[in-house]
Amino acid sequence: MESLAIKQSVLGLRKQRSFDPMLVPGHSRGRGARSNFSGRHEHFQRTVYDDGWHSLEALPKLKTSVSEEKARTVISKNQSPDLWFERSINPYRGCEHGCVYCYARPSHANMGLSPGLDFESRLFAKTNAGDVLRETFLKKAYQPKTIMLGANTDIYQPIERQYRITRQILEVMDEFSHPVAIITKSALILRDLDLLKSLAERGLVKVAISITSLDHKLSRSIEPRASQPGKRLQAMEILAKSGIPTSTLVAPIIPAVNDHEIEKILAAVSVTGASEAGFTMLRLPAEVRSQFKEWLMAEMPDRAAHVISLIRSLHGGKEYDSSWGRRRTGSGPYAWSIARRFELAARRLKLNHSPVTLRTDLFKRPPQIGEQLPLL
Repeated sequence: MESLAIKQSVLGLRKQRSFDPMLVPGHSRGRGARSNFSGRHEHFQRTVYDDGWHSLEALPKLKTSVSEEKARTVISKNQSPDLWFERSINPYRGCEHGCVYCYARPSHANMGLSPGLDFESRLFAKTNAGDVLRETFLKKAYQPKTIMLGANTDIYQPIERQYRITRQILEVMDEFSHPVAIITKSALILRDLDLLKSLAERGLVKVAISITSLDHKLSRSIEPRASQPGKRLQAMEILAKSGIPTSTLVAPIIPAVNDHEIEKILAAVSVTGASEAGFTMLRLPAEVRSQFKEWLMAEMPDRAAHVISLIRSLHGGKEYDSSWGRRRTGSGPYAWSIARRFELAARRLKLNHSPVTLRTDLFKRPPQIGEQLPLL
């Protein structure tokens, strides 16, 4: 059997004895990251270090802090050919769900923070997002296209209960009859069922619920503060029964971790009334790589080397390939087999037969105070 040292060498893990949250009961309960290394832009790399003299016992319990900020613009645009949407809105930076695999983690390094524990505990809220969006829609030059909510961080993460920024954005979408697509892994979306119904009646909304695993133990470990799998399936059923086009995203598919659940997840989704399903393979850009490996060594040391080996087989021997067309699906025999399994299961369960296209022709600017009304 491989020794721990050999496995660490194969995985490229850091040699130093860094802070392990599990060493301090209660300090970071419910967090996904195992460390808080400085981001790649910093001149000095810092992390909490266990010196063997009980130094970690003085650490306070890790709490979530939220910094409010005023946004000048809220709609982001992308030109990626492997994304179906061009526009997106992210009301929050950082995400309390703490998903170990989250590809958005490296963005925290741009603010001088760690993509590790900082990403899930030091958050930013764009409190004026609804007002800025309304001002954008009022501009005569604006042309409507579907806007994706939740493309980077989850719009229904726990702090949404307090800030309600997502709801404000949906209220603006409803007011202007603007098409919107949503992706989340939180059952909190049901709070906005009234707005979603209103939009759905005009063909202006579709919702995707992301499911990584039906195994509650794995889900709690890899995405600690997201809704439980059962809650997500329940939310999908309620949404579908309410007339809201609903789909699922099996994401990410992690080799030798949750790939055996593909058919099981799709079967569970099919009975909720969902009509579409998609998938993405695990992505390990920048600092996500080290965070995922630390989680893997802590949770599955016996298969860690095998998992990384399969990941490398997806990207021509590398652990990540950012090339368009390959970054989300990978390439090679293993990637091909995953895609075929998914395709066959979806076809058997009658998913993806009628893709939903949202309307853009209903967009209208409500009359504003002091504005002359049209004669006809």
